[in-house]
Amino acid sequence: MTRALIVEQAANPSTDFFILPKLENGDFRCERLLLYDGPPDDGGEIDRVIFVRYITPQWRRWVERNKASLGKVVLFMDDDLLDLKAHSGLPWRYRWKLLQLIWRHQRWLKAFGVELWVSTPWLLEKYQEWQPQLLYPQSPHLSTPAVTTLFYHGSASHYDEIEWLYPVVAEVLERAPELTFEIIGNQKVRKLFANVPRVHVLHSMNWPAYQALLQRPGRTVGLAPLLDSPFNRARSHTKFFDITQAGAVGIYAPGTIYERIVTHGDNGLLVPMDKAAWVEAILQLAGDEVYRARLLQGARNSL
Repeated sequence: MTRALIVEQAANPSTDFFILPKLENGDFRCERLLLYDGPPDDGGEIDRVIFVRYITPQWRRWVERNKASLGKVVLFMDDDLLDLKAHSGLPWRYRWKLLQLIWRHQRWLKAFGVELWVSTPWLLEKYQEWQPQLLYPQSPHLSTPAVTTLFYHGSASHYDEIEWLYPVVAEVLERAPELTFEIIGNQKVRKLFANVPRVHVLHSMNWPAYQALLQRPGRTVGLAPLLDSPFNRARSHTKFFDITQAGAVGIYAPGTIYERIVTHGDNGLLVPMDKAAWVEAILQLAGDEVYRARLLQGARNSL
């Protein structure tokens, strides 16, 4: 099996739809590297280096330095990135990005003999003097495993709980790639979770819209942490009803609030507010479908 480096700005549909199917058909061992993390210390023997849309001066220098040990070097385009006229009307920030990360490098790309892969017959025809290769997209979803969705639907008054959950969710998602996390929040919440993969931040909504949201299937584990504070001592256990209505099983903070309705191991889990304990409880519950079904039935019987 030969080695291929895929250099991309971030995980993206271009790689999943075009590059990975192309390389998997060729029996390559693929390594995905982030554009701004920079090149590896040394190249080693590499049969393919594919730049997905963009390149930087640092990567150019690395290619030049390691050219003797590299096979093909490839640029993949799924937009017209090399024609400034085609960028007319795009936001200025995006046009500047295209200018810096691809347009200004095209002379070097051609001089170095970089191979061009494109996504459409239109690009194939426009850049025919480069003798590009046309790639056809394939669905990446056919082999995608079923996803389990965790969620926390706290309001703005629960920001302390959101901050408390952040390292818990980050570790869970790192250890379990089949999991995603859904949370309701503002730009502050979006910024907090910006570097955690597979997090979906929903805008706040009114009560009828939220009730409709709960009717949509797919949520399996609901989180209800609660820190001890004067304000929280007056709360009720209504999150139990929301989590159960969503068809999910809840993990709840112990104490007088949720112990009014939750019996541990019967209709949900009561887990001490210890981050490591919550990580393990989430992973156990998310990974045991039979256990979740039993707890969910117990929760529905409690309504």
